[in-house]
Amino acid sequence: MIIVTGATGKLGRRTVKCLLERVPADRVGVSVRDPRKAQDLADRGVRVRHGSFDDPASLVHAFEGAEQLLLVSLDRTGEECVTGHRTAIEAAVKAGVGRILYTSQMGAAHDSHFQACRDHAQTEDLMRATGLPWTALRNGFYASSALQFLESARHTGDIALPADGPVAWTGHDDLAEATAAILTEEGRFEGPTPPLTASAALDFANVAEIATQATGRPFTRTVVPDDAFREQVLAHGAPAPVVDLLLSIFAAARNGEFAAVTSTLAELIGREPAPFRTQLEHAWAE
Repeated sequence: MIIVTGATGKLGRRTVKCLLERVPADRVGVSVRDPRKAQDLADRGVRVRHGSFDDPASLVHAFEGAEQLLLVSLDRTGEECVTGHRTAIEAAVKAGVGRILYTSQMGAAHDSHFQACRDHAQTEDLMRATGLPWTALRNGFYASSALQFLESARHTGDIALPADGPVAWTGHDDLAEATAAILTEEGRFEGPTPPLTASAALDFANVAEIATQATGRPFTRTVVPDDAFREQVLAHGAPAPVVDLLLSIFAAARNGEFAAVTSTLAELIGREPAPFRTQLEHAWAE
């Protein structure tokens, strides 16, 4: 059985959908905080069990019978994140899981400028230490994050953000499809995968050009000093740790941590990943 955590989230739900196109529903299980939100999956024959990263016993029960476990990374940062992942990995060992796959990120490294990438590196260490077969899916930076950064510019026409660097903005749909392919062709990757990325790395100057072409409206790119950006976001009520996390994304991008582009994702899904323009047009049409 393949067990997926976070199966009601953006990536987890998409991955389960792709899995159900490849294997019978009785071979798929999900571990979710609120089983009511996965009722549609239960109706299709998927095994739905409650599992909380704050309740180790619930995870052991949710992971029971898993030949493979897809551990979708938590939406937390720092020690809180790594502790949750440690709890899940220990539960996987206790439950007798055959293989652990984890949604890591391109740029995962202990010395990354981006806290989340340091968390991913620590989580990969935890999997390595179990002695179990494991795979770290080095996902490209989610394109949805770029779209969030563009929300203000969508109305003003000015992409006013800190200095950045090229980022391989990659779509959830393509990553979910690739994840399902890896899960159903067991053993394709041992340890970290190559970066699973879209076919191009773009900075926000490139994004401004794409937005102009896609909408027929002029978009400009304004570089905001880090300190000024921090003050602006704080003034809008964001907590200081969140602002620092956002700034660390730009610092990591300037350092080239998200610039790699490989053909691995395209090979896994059998086509070119969706370009950023397609994702922007889809999001802005809503």
